[in-house]
Amino acid sequence: MIDVVAAVIVKDNKFLITRRAPKLKLEGMWEFPGGKVEKGESLHEAIEREIKEELSCTVKAVEIFDENTHEYENIIVNLTAIKCDLVEGSPLADEHSEIIYLKRENLNSLVWAPADMPIVKKVINS
Repeated sequence: MIDVVAAVIVKDNKFLITRRAPKLKLEGMWEFPGGKVEKGESLHEAIEREIKEELSCTVKAVEIFDENTHEYENIIVNLTAIKCDLVEGSPLADEHSEIIYLKRENLNSLVWAPADMPIVKKVINS
């Protein structure tokens, strides 16, 4: 099992989402940005580091939004979604094929990474 964090970032009532790059597992699927929690790191530290590394911007972790466990073919992912405020910079698609802001009502129109689906449902219903 691996611990993973995902950022729920809202700007102008739209949610920041990223599309997985070619040659990655789950290529082309959409997800909330984030990544693996490193040993000795808190969830808040992990999401702030991951966003800086992946999107070249700075966020402040605010609060845990959702948590779920998803079993893929060869790995179990414990995914914690954390509401974050964008503090500095604009997100750049360094490690993703695409970055967009999307309205809540349009989130269901995309093909999501399976572990992100509970977060999508919670965002839509909140």
